[in-house]
Amino acid sequence: MHVRTRLAYALCRYVLIGPALVLWARPRIVGREHLPTRGPVIVAANHLSVLDSFYLALAARRPVTFLAKREYFERPGPVGRLQRWFFLTLGQIPVDRRGGTEASSALRRAVEILNDGGAWGIHPEGTRSPDGRMYRGRTGAVRVALITGAPLVPVAISGTGRADGRSPGRRRVTIDILPALDLRSGYVDEDRIRVLTDELMATICERSGQSYIDEYARRWTSGDERPGAA
Repeated sequence: MHVRTRLAYALCRYVLIGPALVLWARPRIVGREHLPTRGPVIVAANHLSVLDSFYLALAARRPVTFLAKREYFERPGPVGRLQRWFFLTLGQIPVDRRGGTEASSALRRAVEILNDGGAWGIHPEGTRSPDGRMYRGRTGAVRVALITGAPLVPVAISGTGRADGRSPGRRRVTIDILPALDLRSGYVDEDRIRVLTDELMATICERSGQSYIDEYARRWTSGDERPGAA
């Protein structure tokens, strides 16, 4: 990770963003000893709110690089340029969530980060939960863990979202860092990758207390009706 990125990360964590997160939600961090402070590691968490990645980075005590949806890097106007600068300065990776070659390129970049000894953060659901339930995980986290040999650490976040999918009020946030999964299983094929991904999601779901839905979450847009709306 570049020196500029490390400096920007420290500035956000200790001055600009971190203190505000602490004051707002008094985050409770459990199991920090399961997350190594150096060396390659994959941090995989559930996704209830846009704030999840910020709280996850706050708990990590080290820079964490995330996959961020490409729309964050392509919005027009002054706000869009500021947003693009913010994510690029912090070393975040744009990903095309439609899949295909663009998504594969982002995973290759994740492999590079881990091979350099960095921490890679990912929300395997691929998008925020629209209704507070946990949805089926995508297989990228497990694939990259098997390629790199990096430990895969599940994290259960609670308190950042509400059951109707809207922004939460002021609530106590908990970041529960769990022991790394044991992915040693000999021969691995596509079926086994799916099984390991399902085990990852079940581990997070059990600790977060969410209901599980065995289907991929729909990506809600501003024009969609929220679940449960009249």
